[in-house]
Amino acid sequence: MEKKYLAQIIATDNDGLQMISACSTGAKVKVSDIKYLSSNKVFLLSIERNKIEKDQKNKKVNSICRFDFVDKVKSKNIDQKNVNLTLELIAIDYMKNKNNYEINLIFQNNAHITLTTETIEVRLEDQNEIKENENFK
Repeated sequence: MEKKYLAQIIATDNDGLQMISACSTGAKVKVSDIKYLSSNKVFLLSIERNKIEKDQKNKKVNSICRFDFVDKVKSKNIDQKNVNLTLELIAIDYMKNKNNYEINLIFQNNAHITLTTETIEVRLEDQNEIKENENFK
């Protein structure tokens, strides 16, 4: 029965990206949970987010935010050697740059990651709900 909490949002345009951005605002991301699989052109973020969807307020879930067709990743103001560093995601937006899109993941403290991609193909997929006391184990 627990499956009912788990959502999946697929974005292929600005509206979808804004929806994923809204769902991810305030999400916590550990540096160790940010992965770029360059051979597959896949960029993955494992995030802990608050459910903002209706009737789900105050629930925390672990979600995977997956970006496909990513040709290049640039980060700024993120200490990648500090794997335990936790970033807070503020927003996701994009700019069209010639034939490509630049998707910007904007974090607190002026940290950001820019993904260069030929098309918007983003998926936010909930993995599991975080029970109240799980953070303290």
